[in-house]
Amino acid sequence: MASNLYAVLTADVVESSSWQSLRRLLGRTLSAASARHLHRKLIQLPYSITAGDEFQTVVANLPALPQIILDLRIMLQPLSLRIGVGFGRITDRIQPPVNRLGGEAFQLARQAMQTVKTGRQFKFENLTAFASRQSAFDETINLIYGLHDTLVAGITEKQWETIAAFTSNPTLASTSHRLKLDTSTISRNLKRGYYWQLTATTKVVESLIRRTFC
Repeated sequence: MASNLYAVLTADVVESSSWQSLRRLLGRTLSAASARHLHRKLIQLPYSITAGDEFQTVVANLPALPQIILDLRIMLQPLSLRIGVGFGRITDRIQPPVNRLGGEAFQLARQAMQTVKTGRQFKFENLTAFASRQSAFDETINLIYGLHDTLVAGITEKQWETIAAFTSNPTLASTSHRLKLDTSTISRNLKRGYYWQLTATTKVVESLIRRTFC
C-alpha cells in the first residue's frame, strides 16, 4: 500500500427527514457495524455520527472498501445511503473522534459526497462516488458504481431481507430455514435482487483498488 495513503468513507441517509428517531436508529445499527468491521480489521475507527444523519470512518484495508460499502447497504436497510469515499493523506494521528481529523482524504471524501448530492457526474442517479488523485481510477470506479447503483435502486425490501440472511450464512438451505421460505423463492429473490451482480462488483473493485494503490 502506498505510504501514508488512507481512505475516508462519508455517508448520509437519503430523505432523512422522513424517518422518525433516525439518530437513535443510526446509532444502534452503526454500533453493530463498527463491532463487525473493527473485529475484521476493515476500519480503523468506529463509525461516528458527525452531523445530523452523516457518519464517517477511516478505512483500515483499502481493498475491503467495496465489501464495507455492501455491508453498510445491507445492515442499514431500509435506509438508503449516499456514500462518498476520498483517497489521500490524513494530517493527524488516527484516533477518535473522527470529526477532529483532517487532510486530503477528508477533503476528497466531501468532494465525492457533493458529487453524489448534486447529481452532476452522470445523467442518471447514483448513490456512491470516489475521489482520488488518480483520474483514470476515478473514471473507472465511478462508472462501475454508477451502473451498480442503478441495480441497487431497484432492490425491494424482501430482496434485501433475503440478501442479508444469505450473506450471514450463504447456503440456500439455511436461508430458507431462517426466512421460512422455500429454496426456489430464496434463489429467485437473490437473482431478482441482483445479489450476484453485487458480489461480482465487490470482487472486481477490490482488484481494481489493489492494482491501483497497493
